[in-house]
Amino acid sequence: MTTALLSHPDCNGHVTPNGAPEQVARLHYILRALEDLDLHREDAPMAADADLLRCHPQSHLDRIRDNIPTSGFTSLDADTSVSPGSLNAAYRAAGGAVKAVDLVLADTVKNAFVATRPPGHHAEQTTPMGFCLFGNVAIAAKHALDHHGLSRIAVVDFDVHHGNGTQALLQDDPRALVVTSQQMPLWPGTGEASDRGPHGTVLNLPLPPASDGAHAIEVYKNRVLPALAKHQPELILISAGFDAHQDDPLANLNWSTEDFRNMTKMILKSAQDLCNGRVVSVLEGGYDLDALAASARAHVQELIEAAP
Repeated sequence: MTTALLSHPDCNGHVTPNGAPEQVARLHYILRALEDLDLHREDAPMAADADLLRCHPQSHLDRIRDNIPTSGFTSLDADTSVSPGSLNAAYRAAGGAVKAVDLVLADTVKNAFVATRPPGHHAEQTTPMGFCLFGNVAIAAKHALDHHGLSRIAVVDFDVHHGNGTQALLQDDPRALVVTSQQMPLWPGTGEASDRGPHGTVLNLPLPPASDGAHAIEVYKNRVLPALAKHQPELILISAGFDAHQDDPLANLNWSTEDFRNMTKMILKSAQDLCNGRVVSVLEGGYDLDALAASARAHVQELIEAAP
């Protein structure tokens, strides 16, 4: 067994305006940091519309497609722009997450990391936002449940911003446990601890500004691991945002690269106990390029270590 890495050059076609934190260079830095690792490498395929429609209505797909420019940029909101290559990139990002689920559930690989962009955890049913067009992790979760017939899955999102989109797309499905930790206060302003979703299957974990990775890991030990054990997922999906790093320009948490390594190790140990180590990790945020590359490498090294 091994760890899969899914990516695709089309994801570099999602060009963003100068100065945008979510930029092509993010993927260049990550893939360079992973190039010497022993990984099962596959191209991320294009998602089928049927995959996207498990989470988004046709009107949302049409809106994204209709706003792709022939040149330059179209702004979908203050933070989210699309360029001529953005549609293919977005379909690859969702398709990579779906394909990773297929590989893990077929026991072709033990676990997987999906290094694609644009990210996805802020995209709601009909609202692209926060650099995100489609809800990649939520789409992969629904694929695991509805196509593969799993009874329960869990999403663990340690991106520094609240995974509002993933929560919105999955909270009505009691088969899905959604765990998301986030700095608070911080954009998008959601993710209060009191918000448990309609079925009590959402676990929001606000983290105070300037807190460090050791604090977050204690929160995960005390709150997340018991929640996972209670839910008994057959697959764990990780929204792997690396913007809680102390060097990240968009937030104020003080995690180190080793904190991401230790967080990953803890989640993987829980996955081994609960679901035979079946984990699909999908890239979300992380905007200091060097910190992003180092943290992603540490994360993937732990995935490899857990897939002997």
